Amino acid sequence: MEPNVKERLEQYNWEEITESLHTKGYGLLPGMITDAECEALKLNYNNPAAYRKTVVMERYRYGLGEYKYFNYPLPSLIQSIRKNTYSYLAPVANKWMSVLKINTQFPETFEELQKLCHDNNQTKPTVLILKYGKGGHNTMHQDLYGDIFFPIQAVLFLNEPGKDYTGGEFILSQQIPRAQSKATVLAPHKGDMLLFTTNFRPQKGSKGYYRVNVKHGVSEVHEGERHTLGIIFHDALS
Repeated sequence: MEPNVKERLEQYNWEEITESLHTKGYGLLPGMITDAECEALKLNYNNPAAYRKTVVMERYRYGLGEYKYFNYPLPSLIQSIRKNTYSYLAPVANKWMSVLKINTQFPETFEELQKLCHDNNQTKPTVLILKYGKGGHNTMHQDLYGDIFFPIQAVLFLNEPGKDYTGGEFILSQQIPRAQSKATVLAPHKGDMLLFTTNFRPQKGSKGYYRVNVKHGVSEVHEGERHTLGIIFHDALS
């Protein structure tokens, strides 16, 4: 049975979430998945059949830790979150493109976005699960994967900060033109879902809107173990 993701999403105040995305570049959905669902996702980390690729981060100077890209078909919970969340985010993304005068409009449904990716040879799933131990961290980066990329993505937190691990905060860095970067540090709870900017967002200034470039990463884990599940809506070339 498909999880009741659509009903869960309907319970959130999307007016507030949308406003937060517009003004801060992120929005939080507390308690999006259950404790049992978090544990099941972590347990499945050791199932090699579920994944298409494993990346050891220090090998590529991405940080210290490991992540795995899922195979298709995705687990029903993840597929349902990806599909149903997208419908709330497409209008936000299209408004961003409009005010920044970028000649791009994203389709209304996730299925249409995926077809657009596949028509451009981006056919590989980008959903991934990440695991960090003591000393683990992720350098500041953007998850783009090809010419077709959606400007908002999601991360689900599978451990409780302060209990399962210390440190390991989620960091957003926003580069405002002709100014120093601004860092936002977040520590969502187990089961929370964070929506955030993939690469850039608009910021309103005195002369109209300008582009704020955004990267994200994870600070060093001091103790314990930290797992997250990243949901990128566009598919990858490889």
